[in-house]
Amino acid sequence: MYRQIETYRGFVYPSVIDHVGHMNVHSYTARFDEATWQFLARLGLTPSFLKENRRGAVAVDQHTQYKREVLAGALLHVTSELIALGRTSVRFMHHMFDSETGDEVATTEFVGVYFDTDHRVPAALPAQVHRRAAEMRIESGASMAEVGRSTEEMLALP
Repeated sequence: MYRQIETYRGFVYPSVIDHVGHMNVHSYTARFDEATWQFLARLGLTPSFLKENRRGAVAVDQHTQYKREVLAGALLHVTSELIALGRTSVRFMHHMFDSETGDEVATTEFVGVYFDTDHRVPAALPAQVHRRAAEMRIESGASMAEVGRSTEEMLALP
């Protein structure tokens, strides 16, 4: 298991409210996308590293669950956690929270592939990514308890 890290913090403006009066799907997706770039940077895959090495990160799978309405004026934050690291792929989960109440309002799970932009094929993740991922591991002695049957959220307990 890997520890969660904060990857986004923001405010819900009235301009992102849809016809039913809550935050639109586009806005959830945009915030999760911003969190993704922060998360990838923590793994060493910064935009400049990708550009300099002619590499990219592409999403190949995403599953989002909306748990509670988000209204204009809400403060939000996202935490992200690595689920699995493969030879060319990364699986991770974002958890979006109402920062004022602490309620989880949405989650999304991604699978991304490290990509050679010249040859348009998957590429092996650099060793630095594996090293940084290892630094995010929760101590093997930590016990894990599931929080809620309907989510995959895990909580590290002492």
